[in-house]
Amino acid sequence: MTSQSVSAQRLILRLTAFFILLFGSVIAISILKPDLLSVMPLGGTDALDVVGIEFDGNSLSDGLKVSGQPTIHEAPTARQVGLVSVFLSLSLGGTILVMLPIAWTYTATRRESGYQKSFVRALLVLPICATTVVLLVQNNLALAFGLAAMVAAVRFRVSLEEAMDGIYIFSSVCVGLAAGIGHLGIAAVLAVFFCYTNVLLWHLEFGRNPIDDARTEKKRRKLIDRT
Repeated sequence: MTSQSVSAQRLILRLTAFFILLFGSVIAISILKPDLLSVMPLGGTDALDVVGIEFDGNSLSDGLKVSGQPTIHEAPTARQVGLVSVFLSLSLGGTILVMLPIAWTYTATRRESGYQKSFVRALLVLPICATTVVLLVQNNLALAFGLAAMVAAVRFRVSLEEAMDGIYIFSSVCVGLAAGIGHLGIAAVLAVFFCYTNVLLWHLEFGRNPIDDARTEKKRRKLIDRT
């Protein structure tokens, strides 16, 4: 049995244990504390739904409404602030939990060819930014255009060595977007299929060719020479 096969088996066991613990915890909470599900970003809930506030995005002058009554100048209660804080913490913290197995998969499958430590960290941090942006933009067209203009003013230069690196970045953005709209449960299911599919393709060496092997070996030698 090759070292890659052993590594793939260990990664599968690690991923399986993590997902069982993750989904098992959610199921346990739904059984023992069903009220907590209302503040968890699992079923399309946003921060305003948690506190029972309805936002009319078509009319900015109407602002926030509770039971059809304008409440623009009404200060939030301590309970509302607490519920929103819990919801935001679960949304942002949940992105890290969902991205952990994806980061593990990336580091395992790229160990032979090498990877940048900053890129792995970016996979965990990027969905936090994406979640925050979505939470800010929700139901506010004017703010969406404002944020789009700010992002367009900043030029991001990221050097991706392989096509799969871009796919991992895209998965990180997907997790952040899902958390921002309150569908972190869908992101968790995405992580399951994403991780196991990549591990299986890596284990079977799907699409392997001698040119890639030579390029990987050349890159490995350069990394060894630098160290």
